[in-house]
Amino acid sequence: MFSIADNIQNVRKRIKKARELSSLKYGESSSPSVQLLAVTKKRTAGEVKQAISEGLFDIGENYLSEALEKQQTLQTMVGDDEYAQITWHFIGPIQSNKTRSIAEYFDWVQTVDRLKIVQRLNEQRPSHLDALNICIQVNINNEESKSGIVLEDVFTLAKTIDSLPNLVLRGLMCIPNAHQSMQELQKSFKLMENQFTQLKQLYGTVDTLSMGMSADIEAAIDGGSTMVRVGTDLFGKRT
Repeated sequence: MFSIADNIQNVRKRIKKARELSSLKYGESSSPSVQLLAVTKKRTAGEVKQAISEGLFDIGENYLSEALEKQQTLQTMVGDDEYAQITWHFIGPIQSNKTRSIAEYFDWVQTVDRLKIVQRLNEQRPSHLDALNICIQVNINNEESKSGIVLEDVFTLAKTIDSLPNLVLRGLMCIPNAHQSMQELQKSFKLMENQFTQLKQLYGTVDTLSMGMSADIEAAIDGGSTMVRVGTDLFGKRT
């Protein structure tokens, strides 16, 4: 029976090995650093606290009400200094009536996919907080069941985000079709990487390509990911 601490160590080893293999494959001196984001939906505040105790301070939540309750609980469980180190990422679908709380209680929003949401997040970001970090979600396989925009619309939305004072464009995020073959998955990741590279050339703030989860960490890093979002392989299967 592995502990959360063991699981975090194992995932970090996978990331390190995947980076090394990617560097060898493409002849680079070093691959981009890869950030580990803990996906904590349906996990308890106690489990999140265990991840934090292992130095994992990037926390991703999918559901707003659950996240807000968990944040409040964690504030009573850890000291102010430790809580202040947490970076909260919203990684779920965004409803218009939820943007105010997302703008107030998160540091990153990775699932931005339409102009209305962009405008509301900018308007509702409290003035005493730093600008909100934004990733555009791309529906890389054009699935009707998933949020996100098509690749062709990325630059139009990116231009708007970059023009707004309370938002900072940081990059792109995707959730590929899980039923693809490995060859198809690698193609999806490479399409994302190409778009990310072009975006970086236009905007100096862009540095994040968020793709890859428990089952496809290695393929995502081989495809240029700079951030992997991992839940199951850190905390075990949800009951």
